[in-house]
Amino acid sequence: AATGDEAHLSAVIGDTGLAFAKDVLIGEAVRSLTPLRLPGAEKAFHVPFLGGIRAAVSNITLFHLDVGDDSVVGLGDSALVVVVSGITANISMAWSYSYYSWYFPVEISDSGTASILVQGMEVGTTMEIKNYNGSLALNATQCGCSVKDLVISLDGGASWFYQGFINAFEDHIRAAVEKVIPENIIGSTSKLDSLLQGLPRSVSLDNVTALNMTFVNDPQYGNSSIEFDISGLFTSTVAKTSNLQKHPQLSLSCGGASNMLLLSLDEDVFNSALEAYFKAGSMHWVVDKVPDQSLLNTAGWKFIIPRLYWNYPNDDMVLNISMTSSPLMRITSEKIGATINADMIIDVLHGTETVPVACISVVVSASGVVEASGDKVYGTVGLDDFSLSLKWSKIGNFHMSLIQ
Repeated sequence: AATGDEAHLSAVIGDTGLAFAKDVLIGEAVRSLTPLRLPGAEKAFHVPFLGGIRAAVSNITLFHLDVGDDSVVGLGDSALVVVVSGITANISMAWSYSYYSWYFPVEISDSGTASILVQGMEVGTTMEIKNYNGSLALNATQCGCSVKDLVISLDGGASWFYQGFINAFEDHIRAAVEKVIPENIIGSTSKLDSLLQGLPRSVSLDNVTALNMTFVNDPQYGNSSIEFDISGLFTSTVAKTSNLQKHPQLSLSCGGASNMLLLSLDEDVFNSALEAYFKAGSMHWVVDKVPDQSLLNTAGWKFIIPRLYWNYPNDDMVLNISMTSSPLMRITSEKIGATINADMIIDVLHGTETVPVACISVVVSASGVVEASGDKVYGTVGLDDFSLSLKWSKIGNFHMSLIQ
């Protein structure tokens, strides 16, 4: 069921990612299936001149699975299909045998153990992933198992004598394997379903922002990929943010040509983060260190802003910078652009006083490109425009072009 939210972030799992997910699912299935207890059985026979014969198998335990590499993952219109072939399994069991005849009033019995080699087993599972109230729900709709060959080897007692009787249990053991394994796989998917539904819908990054991880709509199945749509907007934990609309996206692929994962982020993901920090009052900085420290002393400005030096000779300064609005990002197919508006108040440290002497409005426009390679994201950024204008001054007017 779809939620009322709009998706601003999408994650596309490609063929390599699906193969990785398949291996994880198979590994979890193997761990949940070993050891696995199978039901025992008992059979009675009547042999002329000998009397009644009872044979039983018990403590049937599948204790090892060898999956190998023969497995595939496929996508349907609304489901994920995993088929694993060529599985071998090892099973242990106990056997017992007894017969009683009116010729011999004493019951004759024997017992021992047996090992079973299962060969050519194939398991197929169809799983649906749906959106359930903003979380992911996993459901195994179908699961089947077929066994090609069983080899039963008896140990103990006169096992060679009873091999034929024990082979009569082959159909029971085969049917038990083909029934119990799908039941347990379906049961194990319920654990994965609980894990998926337990994923947090909001991830706090710090004491200011949280990322909305609510899933939107059902997954979209392609020929070799699954797309998950996520709200993806940042929210403020201390202030209400705007209701942003869907805009162009930035796409980043992880895993190179193998298409492990492709992320598409709407520009509003970035703008929501910037707005959250702006409304929380986090976009404010006091600058008291710069590469050329002489710029933060009035003596460095005595020829450009003479009155500043006359009123406060050789006093240190700090720059009190605050954003006047949330920075705005724009994404196009060629680049990412950003515009920043800020006020920079010049504070003079005069004796024990901090004296604000001027306020300069700063507008910065920058753009760059972002790319991903392997597990790293990198990019370049350049300055497109930079302008200053004087908002107010206690030290008279001065030429902003020289300051700029």
